[in-house]
Amino acid sequence: MHSVRRAGCWLALSITLAFAGCATRGPSGAAASSGPFWDRDGPERNPPADLDKVPDAEPRVEAILPGGPNKPYSVLGHSYVPLTQDQAYTERGLASWYGRKFQGKRTSSGELYNMYAMTAAHPTLPIPSYARVRNPANGHEVIVRINDRGPFHSERIVDLSYTAALKLDVLRGVAPVELTRLTFDDIRTGAWKRDLLDPGAVRTASAADVLPAGATVVGALPPLATAVPPAPTAVVPVPIPVPVPAPAASDAGAPLPGDAAVLPPPATNAGSPPPVVADAPKARAYTTDARGYWVQLGAFRVRDGAVDFQKRVEGQMTAIGPLLAIFADAAFYRLQAGPYPDRDQARVAAEQIRDRLQLVPVIVERR
Repeated sequence: MHSVRRAGCWLALSITLAFAGCATRGPSGAAASSGPFWDRDGPERNPPADLDKVPDAEPRVEAILPGGPNKPYSVLGHSYVPLTQDQAYTERGLASWYGRKFQGKRTSSGELYNMYAMTAAHPTLPIPSYARVRNPANGHEVIVRINDRGPFHSERIVDLSYTAALKLDVLRGVAPVELTRLTFDDIRTGAWKRDLLDPGAVRTASAADVLPAGATVVGALPPLATAVPPAPTAVVPVPIPVPVPAPAASDAGAPLPGDAAVLPPPATNAGSPPPVVADAPKARAYTTDARGYWVQLGAFRVRDGAVDFQKRVEGQMTAIGPLLAIFADAAFYRLQAGPYPDRDQARVAAEQIRDRLQLVPVIVERR
């Protein structure tokens, strides 16, 4: 709980963080003999009961945006370059924690710090993201949501919330921990729950896992002025409304006749930024384990075709990349984006995909 300075006073428009006015934390022995524990940086006099039973953070796929708290920054003469890609990350070092002094203050993400939530600060992991933190001394593990910057100390790798530190039994000061970032595939497939999954299945899942009997198609996206039609009973590929050159017969990734395909991006004015999929809050997938509303972009007989198509979509719509997944459904591999918590958010995304890629997506509900 002793980082030199918190990153809660994040200035989004500045590459270099400004910390004047933020609270500070002194070295571990600074207040060791002055007053009771809660007068330093511990809990309130009457903290909530059963904090050891507070559930871990529930991982969700949340888009990583390159700006804001993910910009390069400098603190106390040291430069930091946050990660902006969905990549595996493992680190070992010391964990500290922060508590009452920072309760209710702004974190680097803009959210208010809650010492009783399962969150953490890290110097360079994407904000937001999720990580597993393990105390090797006792085997305790927690899942935390990274929403702040810190600690800015050469030997410490993570600042835990008070409750996360309590559950790991590291409240007495600093302690060695192992930190592992949860990738989007870990979250989508449920691997973060330590279920036994096929290690070679990248961004895929079995039909039983991702297309239960209750899965229904909400419908292909109609013209903007028309309501979404009643749900048919099966997922079907929808062709784009323009002809596409036929692929060579030897192409292992050739889509089905009528499968979706990406067209060249429409012409834009010079210097104008490319469109993105929804605003940041709407582009996040707030449900887990594939449940919710998905936007299907295409279906393929061969997985390589779906993978190639995914790369082409990511090349033209960077913001949607973290939300894309390939689902193995019977004889087909379906490229879908999501999940979205409701039909309206899925529809917004589908409209933007349609306008950007000139194809007709399908909205699918997975229950």
